[in-house]
Formats: sequence, C-alpha cells, structure tokens
Amino acid sequence: MPPRILRRLILAPLVIVLTVVVVVTLPFWLLVVAVASLRLPPPQRRGVRLIWFAAAWLVLECGALLACFALWVAAGFGGRLRRDEFQTRHYSLIKWFLARVYGTAERVFRLSVTIAEPPLTEQEQAARLTRPVIVLSRHAGPGDSFLLVYHLLALYRRKPRIVMKAALQYDPSLDVLVNRLPNAFVPRRVTESGILDEITRLSSTMEDHDALVIFPEGGNFTPRRRRLAIRRLEEKGLAAEAERARGLDHLLPPRPGGAIAAIEACPSADVIFVAHTGLDDLVTVGDIWRRLPLEAKITAQWWRVPAAEIPREREERIRWLYDQWETIDDWIAAQKVAG
Repeated sequence: MPPRILRRLILAPLVIVLTVVVVVTLPFWLLVVAVASLRLPPPQRRGVRLIWFAAAWLVLECGALLACFALWVAAGFGGRLRRDEFQTRHYSLIKWFLARVYGTAERVFRLSVTIAEPPLTEQEQAARLTRPVIVLSRHAGPGDSFLLVYHLLALYRRKPRIVMKAALQYDPSLDVLVNRLPNAFVPRRVTESGILDEITRLSSTMEDHDALVIFPEGGNFTPRRRRLAIRRLEEKGLAAEAERARGLDHLLPPRPGGAIAAIEACPSADVIFVAHTGLDDLVTVGDIWRRLPLEAKITAQWWRVPAAEIPREREERIRWLYDQWETIDDWIAAQKVAG
C-alpha cells in the first residue's frame, strides 16, 4: 500500500476530480449504454443500473470526504479525533453514508433485505445493548459486509469494529473513516499471528455498545476455495475438521483462530451468528455484470449465544463453531429449496 500521506494527497483529490467528470458526462454514458443494451433481453440490461449506482457512489464518496475534512478541522486539525464526541460523529457519518448507499441500492437494484430475528423474549430484550457482542457472519455476495455494518449501526445501535484487507484503503472515504475508528486493516502477506493480534486488540477494549465483526471463512465461497480449504485441513492433520468441512455444501470451513481470540480477549461478550443468502453467486465484478437479477433479494437470520453458554476449552469451541456453521449451511439449503 502507498503511505497514508500519498493516499490523502493523491487518491482523495483524484476521486473528487473523477466524480466531477462522471457527473458532467453521465447523460452521455447513460445514453450510450442504454442504446447498446437494446440488443440484449431485458434481464441482461444491467449497464444503466450499474453506471447510475457507480455515479451515486462517487457522489457519496465526495460527501463523506468533505465531511471528514470538516470533522478534522473541528477536532483541532486532528488533535481531538480520538475523543468520544468525535468518534460518535464519525460513526454517525458512516451510518449516513451507508444509509444513502442502501437507499440507492433499493431504488436502482430493487434491493430488499429480510431479517429473521430471535424471538424478543425477556432474556433477549435484557441482553440487547447491555454487553458487547462478537458477530460471526458468513462471507458471500457483493457488499455483505457493508450491509451488516449498516444494520448494526442503524437497526441495532451498535458501534461495529472490523478487521479488513489493507487493499480496501484504496477507497479514500473508507480509508479515512475506518482508520479514525477502532478497526484494523491487515496487509495481504501478514501472518496469522498478526491478524490474531489485531483481533485481540479490538476485542479486549470493547464496551457494552460495541460489536466486533469477523468473517471466519476468510473470503467468499467458491467451489475451488472449498476444495483448497479442505486440502489445507488435511495437510495440517485435522482429519475431523476436514471431514466436517466436506459436509458443508454452501460454506467454507470456518477458521477458528480469530473467533477464539476474540472470545478469549472479551469473555463477557455474547456471540451472534449471522446467516444470509440471496446473492451468493455474485462473487466477482464479472458475475455482477452478467448475472445481477432484476430484483436483488437477501434473506438473513441471526441468533445469539450468551457468553455463559460458550464452551470454555479450545477443542470444544472448535467443535461448537463447526456446529454453528453446519446450522448455517442447513439454513441456506432450506432457503434455496424454498426459493
């Protein structure tokens, strides 16, 4: 990655210039793509929608960058950014940005998200916002992490923390916002211990309204990645885990290290498991271009495991994590049959 100062001086202004160019020439590109799409059947006329969404994203990027600059000035040219009041303002800015992205996706892609929550019992009501949570989610489809963070902020009033790939810092607004909050970017060649150190750092300082988000699979599901993951388990001599991984039809086997590190660093935290499906087959940009449906529908379900019910021994925790992953896999299979 380029040094931070270069990213600020080059990438951020470049996005602003690109946005101006795109907005000024947008009618021309919409017309060209619309005419070119006439030879395609209606379900394949995705170009106009994708260009419109990209333009909206760029405009929101510029808005977020300008707001970040204003907050930097208000914080004494960055001197008070770590204070609670400015941390709260940055979370509000992320919520504003993702709400606009989500609203645009609803209009352009007809996106709908249906979430099945656990019954709001007395125990569940008492648990909400009274202790930190560790969110373990499957990783599949475009933007699932953005949707998860949005719902944690907007619907559940949590302050999410997340470990992300360092390459995402090429997005200027994401780079500025996320680096000002308790999150972590990890380089591509970082060791597993380095990732676990970051997870431990974020988890150990959580308070009641915080949520640490982890994707135990480490990436989007593809059949090839599934085969490679099973092979890695076999090479490590983890025959039992490899056998259980073969039984997962829609998921990669979970990597338990991060989840266990987070639990050990914050033993008072409940664990939330998130299952979702709907855009699983859209992994690459090419997939989105070729197969984006006319209506994008995502179905999700989550459940809570109280801290007191989480196994204490490492081997028991690994088996427990695989148990939960099998539950998610079965749920996805049932959703696909129902759909």
